[in-house]
Amino acid sequence: MPLHSNNSAHAYNVAMLNRRDFLLTTLASLFLNPVQARTGRALNFGLTPVILDDRQKFLRQWGEWMGDKLSHDIHFSQRSKYREIMDLLLNRQLDLAWVCGYPYVTEKANVRLLAIPLYAGRPKYHSLIITGADDSEVKQFGDLENRVFAFSDPDSNSGYLYPKYRIQQHFSSTPEQFFARSFFTWSHQNTIEAVAAGLARGGAVDSYVWDQVKRLRPDLVAQTRVIETSPAFGFPPLVTHKNIDDDLFNNLQDYFVNMDQTRNGQQILQSLGLDGFQKGAPELFDSIQAMAEIT
Repeated sequence: MPLHSNNSAHAYNVAMLNRRDFLLTTLASLFLNPVQARTGRALNFGLTPVILDDRQKFLRQWGEWMGDKLSHDIHFSQRSKYREIMDLLLNRQLDLAWVCGYPYVTEKANVRLLAIPLYAGRPKYHSLIITGADDSEVKQFGDLENRVFAFSDPDSNSGYLYPKYRIQQHFSSTPEQFFARSFFTWSHQNTIEAVAAGLARGGAVDSYVWDQVKRLRPDLVAQTRVIETSPAFGFPPLVTHKNIDDDLFNNLQDYFVNMDQTRNGQQILQSLGLDGFQKGAPELFDSIQAMAEIT
């Protein structure tokens, strides 16, 4: 009788162990298969005001989906100044950043071109010169002479470099000489607001941001109008610091280039107002490089 009891107890213990192993395996598969475990360190993603400041909920969702895909937690770092983001990237406090083409060409030797957004089917955008909707005295760029002008950021192509180049090439002047006064707003949306409010008679903004603000705040954009559109430039790119691990770089690039192939990715792109991303093509920024070397 005792022998029989020992055998029964042994069989019971084996059964319990098998059941426990089965449950642990099943639970592990539930957690690991649908959403890949995030085993890597957190990735720091820097953003300038190319992403509108009031979209925190969107960034949280993007960070979750991107983290699931890459198996890394994603931390977004937003700064109002382009220089701050570039400095953080160069100091390796950021892994990747969405920057402007102007700081990209000036720091090209110290960063790696990761991906370029596709906007309206092309990896390009424009600088727009705007004025107030009811300002009948300003019909073209030359009419802004001796007026107050709003730039977005000294490291912005569309918001500073292009209009500075335009003044140099067509008026043989500088912004300091051409305008009665000029100031920086530190974001393209702020420039639109400054012109709409009459704080400046003109301003220079990114056409992509202009379209996104028009989509989200049509009442604001309706208070301004475009008087000049620049030639097309390479769209503000995604870059990494120079010393990023090759495997991580390739995984990041695959994520962005294939974003339009997943439902979550399509939702992100729709929220961003983009069609997708393509691999980096440095020659897209040659015209910005040329302006930077001349001005």
